[in-house]
Amino acid sequence: MQTRRYHECIWRMCFWGAGLYVLIVLAAILGLLLWRGGSVLSWEFITSAPKGLFLGTEGGIFPAIVGTLSLTSIATLTAAVPALLVAIYLVEYAEASTCSKCTGFLMQAMIGIPSILTGLFGYAFFVVYLDFGISLLAGGLTLAVMILPTLVVLMRDALQAVDDDYRFLGTCLGVSRRYLLQRIILPLASPHLLSSALLAAGYAAGATAPIMVTAAVIMSRGSVDLFSPVMALPFHLYILFSQHISVDRAYGTALLLVLLLLALNFLSMYLRNRYGKRVVVHD
Repeated sequence: MQTRRYHECIWRMCFWGAGLYVLIVLAAILGLLLWRGGSVLSWEFITSAPKGLFLGTEGGIFPAIVGTLSLTSIATLTAAVPALLVAIYLVEYAEASTCSKCTGFLMQAMIGIPSILTGLFGYAFFVVYLDFGISLLAGGLTLAVMILPTLVVLMRDALQAVDDDYRFLGTCLGVSRRYLLQRIILPLASPHLLSSALLAAGYAAGATAPIMVTAAVIMSRGSVDLFSPVMALPFHLYILFSQHISVDRAYGTALLLVLLLLALNFLSMYLRNRYGKRVVVHD
């Protein structure tokens, strides 16, 4: 008995230590960004365009914010519907068939594909073959391809989290699968589905490699034109660091990008925890 308690104590300490280690690393990253970039972050920095002899040494990052939000919106809206349909098929209709197992395996495998390969595919297909050029549309669709497998897996897990008792009772009462899905399953899973979309949006917002070859440009006016290139926070951050233009402004850009990703994650958690257990049933 004492040996078992001793082992449990050791494992508990390991788990707490691992969690504490993660928190320390995150706090160190945020602390560094706040220390180096906090003084740069201001209303003028957020709302003005880059300026200076070497573009970015003065001014702000407003066009990059607009470009990032535009790319993320196109990617999320484009990928959400097909991802939801695939997730519904895997959970509600496939019933552990060979096709569903192959689809699930492919989705898991695609998550591990390096983002630069997705960018090269987007360049070859959207930029060259479809002749979209280096543009907002090409970049958004490339990001949609990148986040699609992640969205499928997240939405599949959201649908699987719905209690099977609802499906069992609906089958016993003779309720059609379509009606059960529309009136019970989707309303129950909707907070988690929306949370999944927000997590995928955060993933797209922080991607650099795919947009470098499909959408990003060093300078733009901040207008939203589907067939024009755009600035983006990750690419602007890369330029500021790699070209040694302004390290302080690079830290400020990184801080704003991290705050944007944290906001998306906190909103995702809020929706999941606040509305995750509510059921809306319409007659």
